[in-house]
Amino acid sequence: QVQLVESGGGLVQPGGSLRLSCAASGSIFSIEPMDWYRQRPGEQRELVATTASDGSTNCADSVKGRCTISRDNAKKTVYLQMNSLKPEDTAVYYCHLLQHRFGSIYNYWGQGTQVTVSS
Repeated sequence: QVQLVESGGGLVQPGGSLRLSCAASGSIFSIEPMDWYRQRPGEQRELVATTASDGSTNCADSVKGRCTISRDNAKKTVYLQMNSLKPEDTAVYYCHLLQHRFGSIYNYWGQGTQVTVSS
């Protein structure tokens, strides 16, 4: 069974930075995509950044230029660095893992970490 635990959220002033971490436990392959999503109050969850099976990474247009996603496979941890934070970045940030095992697809989510951008 896979578990994902996020950390690193908190209160930050506009223009500040945060690095979120997501530590996975259980059976994880380095090629399996791990992503970051966020959910603003009253809105649907949206994709923020992705790591693909080929090692490539991508950030959503809404955070491009301010976002870096990285992964340490030895530590089974994925990171999200967010810079120049804006109030509209306030959300609960979730880590996500997609697995294809034995002909089935498994989606795992962390519990979320709150990021609040406010002066």
